[in-house]
Amino acid sequence: MMSSTEQQPALLDEVGLQSLAERIAASRPAIFLDYDGTLSEIAPRPDLATLDEGMRDRLRRLARGCPLGIISGRDLDDVRRLVGVEGLIYAGSHGFDIDAPSGRHRMGEEYVAALSRAGEAVERALTAVPGALVEKKRYAVAIHTRQVPPERKPEVGEAVAAVAAGEPELRRTGGKELFELRPNLPWDKGRALLHVLEAEGLGDCTPVYVGDDLTDEDAFAVLTERGIGVRVAEAGEPTKAAFVVSDVATVGRLLDLVADRLQA
Repeated sequence: MMSSTEQQPALLDEVGLQSLAERIAASRPAIFLDYDGTLSEIAPRPDLATLDEGMRDRLRRLARGCPLGIISGRDLDDVRRLVGVEGLIYAGSHGFDIDAPSGRHRMGEEYVAALSRAGEAVERALTAVPGALVEKKRYAVAIHTRQVPPERKPEVGEAVAAVAAGEPELRRTGGKELFELRPNLPWDKGRALLHVLEAEGLGDCTPVYVGDDLTDEDAFAVLTERGIGVRVAEAGEPTKAAFVVSDVATVGRLLDLVADRLQA
């Protein structure tokens, strides 16, 4: 059942993309984007999700017309390296680590020891599960299940739940083919987005957020009254975003259209 703020918007066609681009460009936008599944195609392993030069050039062009940020579940240094565009706002670990013109903002430093223990414990628990990939980040532990046989995936969830139960400082979350342990703090991509808007003096901009995963719903939720959310998803998928596009290529098309209008 959908929540009161969720909807099932239709996929945007070319006419819809043109209309949305005009709306964004006319609104004095500040644009924020997820990385995996939004700017780069989903890959079997995180290290294989590279950004093509065409998308990188789009980001450079768009950044000349409006404030532009990347908010990713990846470590900040990792996503900055992958995007490779200077002058952007970067937020890693779902916003627990932010680097912007106003300075560096970090949340959850006191949870690093618990995350380290949890990462080691999950690795031990999943040693015999084929395809399970444990990614130990500074402010999270991500457990990827994309390459795990379907019949073994419940085993991964049980192992993560058991580790989480022994680390009350952490909370268990998830996404597409992903379990994750994060600091047990009221902080997420939505709160990080609001922080950036305030810290960077962007309160009079219209925030636009584009993302594809469950973790991006936190950003869409804070934009229902004051911004524009765009989900990369299949038609009919419940979301708090007002608009839906089908794939990474369509995200690129939307960014091109917005950049064209900002530079007109």
